Amino acid sequence: MIRTFVQRALAGLAVILGVVTLMFFLIRMAPGDPALLLVGPTATQEQLAAQREAMGLDRPLYEQYVTWLGRFIRGDWGSSIATGRPVRGMVSAAWPATVSLVGLSLVLSYLLGIIVGAVQAARGGRLDTTLSVVTVTLFALPGYWLGLMLVMVFTYWARALPAFGAAGLDADFLTGWDRLADRLRHLALPLTTLTLIGVGGTARFVRGAMLDVRDAPHVAIARAKGLSPIRVTMRHVLRNALIPVLTLLGLSLPALFSGAVFIEAIFAWPGVGRIMVEAVGARDYPVIMAATAVSATLVVLGNILAEALAAWADPRLRAPEPAGGTG
Repeated sequence: MIRTFVQRALAGLAVILGVVTLMFFLIRMAPGDPALLLVGPTATQEQLAAQREAMGLDRPLYEQYVTWLGRFIRGDWGSSIATGRPVRGMVSAAWPATVSLVGLSLVLSYLLGIIVGAVQAARGGRLDTTLSVVTVTLFALPGYWLGLMLVMVFTYWARALPAFGAAGLDADFLTGWDRLADRLRHLALPLTTLTLIGVGGTARFVRGAMLDVRDAPHVAIARAKGLSPIRVTMRHVLRNALIPVLTLLGLSLPALFSGAVFIEAIFAWPGVGRIMVEAVGARDYPVIMAATAVSATLVVLGNILAEALAAWADPRLRAPEPAGGTG
C-alpha cells in the first residue's frame, strides 16, 4: 500500500511538472507583451527593450523556464507584473476560497447525485424518465450560462441574493450570525451553479452502476433470503455501486476545478480561478504560473484522496500484487 502511494505521489509530481511546463511555453507564445503593458503604447523601442531586459524576457525561453522553475521550487514565486504584490501572498490568500467552493460543491453534488441516481434505479418508470431528462439537461448546460441565468433570476428579478464577491461591503462591521448569513448569501449562487452541474453527471453514473449491480448473484441471494427491498437496495446494491463512484470522484476533479475558474470569474469569487483569469488578461506571467501550479496540485491531491477512498471501500484494491506469474 505504501509503495502504491509513493508511486501515485511521484506520478502526481510528474503531472504537475508537465502542466506548469506546458503552461509556461503556451502563455509566452500567446499574443501580447507584458513589458508593453507596463511602459505603455507611447514608449519608444529603447524603453520597451530596457523593460524586457529588466523582466528577463529578452533571454531564450529555455533559460527563462529553468530560472523560473528553480526560483519556484525554492519558494520564490516573484511579484505580480500588474500589481507589484508578492505572488505567493496573492495565491495564499486566494486558494482557501477556491477549496471551500469546490469542496462544498463536491460534497453536495455527490450527495444529491447519489440520492437521485438511487431513486431512479430503484423506482424506474416515469419518475426515472423525468429525472433522466433533468439530470442530462443539467449535465449538458454550460456552467457560465447557468451562472448568468441564476444571477438574472435571483439577483436582478427576485433581488434575493448577491451576485458578486464573498462578502458584503459592510462585512467587517457584522458579527455572529449576521456575518455568517452574509457569507452564506454570497456563497449561494456560485455554489449552486457548480453543484447543479455536478449532480447531473453523478446521478447518471450512480443510476448506471446500480442497474449493473442489482442483477448480480449476491443481490439475488439477498432477495431469496427474504430481505426487504429497501434493505437489499441500500446494503447490497447501492453499497457495491458506490465503489466505482469513488473512482469517478478522482476523474471529475479536473473538470470541477476548470469549471470553478469560470464560475469565480462570473461571480467575482476571490479564489485562484479569478486571479488566474485577471492575470491572463494582464499577461501577468508570475501569477498565471503560480495559479496553474496550485490548481494542478489540488487536482493531484484530490485524485490521490479519491484512490485512497476507493481502496478503503474495496479491499480487493488493497491486495498486494503477485510477485510472479502463475505459469
